Amino acid sequence: MENLQTKAINTWCPGCGNFGVLAAFKKAMESYNKEDVVIVSDIGCSSKIIDYLNLSSFDSLHGRSISTASGIKLGNPNLKVIAFIGDGGALNEGISHLIHLAKRNSDITVLMHDNRLFALTTGQFTAVSPKGLKTRSTPEGLVEDPLNPLELMLDSNATFIARSYSSKIDHLALIIKKAIDHEGFSFIEVLQPCISFMDNFKFYNEKIYEIEEEKRTKQQARKLIEEWKYAEVGNIPLGVFYSEVKDSYEKIMNREIIKDKAVNIEKCLEAHL
Repeated sequence: MENLQTKAINTWCPGCGNFGVLAAFKKAMESYNKEDVVIVSDIGCSSKIIDYLNLSSFDSLHGRSISTASGIKLGNPNLKVIAFIGDGGALNEGISHLIHLAKRNSDITVLMHDNRLFALTTGQFTAVSPKGLKTRSTPEGLVEDPLNPLELMLDSNATFIARSYSSKIDHLALIIKKAIDHEGFSFIEVLQPCISFMDNFKFYNEKIYEIEEEKRTKQQARKLIEEWKYAEVGNIPLGVFYSEVKDSYEKIMNREIIKDKAVNIEKCLEAHL
């Protein structure tokens, strides 16, 4: 973990849930060689995490860390590629990338920091904000029902779907490792309170519980996923909801399309100039 430390000054708000995500990710990284890992971010508080990790990284545009990660993985299938993204970036700006790369079963890990609003821009609502929430963009209260991202991933045929909590560092570290080791598209929702604009630590601490890890059908996974409807009531299950063994997009591409063909990068570039 010390080898992952950088000299960057941490600018997250004191007490932010992102500190737990950072600690859990460092703990998970103990199982891997630094040279085998690439992390990708976009815009927002969650994306600052790459400044605090001494790993190969790429800082992309808002909502585009997922598609960027997929490109990196396709370019070098031997890498472990992790995309960090907020709920706004994943489910608002970048929702099309999220859906299609889940459908494609690209062998990347998406770690969604879910504070349920746009925190960096002072608290506007996102697709998972609770109905009735008063924000700077909804001063009279949000009239929309929230989206369930885990249900969306199940319907998009993601092959690994999980949820954890930033205050349960050991649990989150274990989930991250399982997601990275999984061949195919892995999606982790991390409940990560924003103490400045939605301090729901108390609610989560009272409502969360861990589910047993077992093989589930999609119907069984859906029943668990729908247990919490992203309202301010209900119990919140944590753990791996669904996992399926299936060839990744990159494996299929290398087996059926690319095979052993040598690629001349210079010729490719010349053809597009």
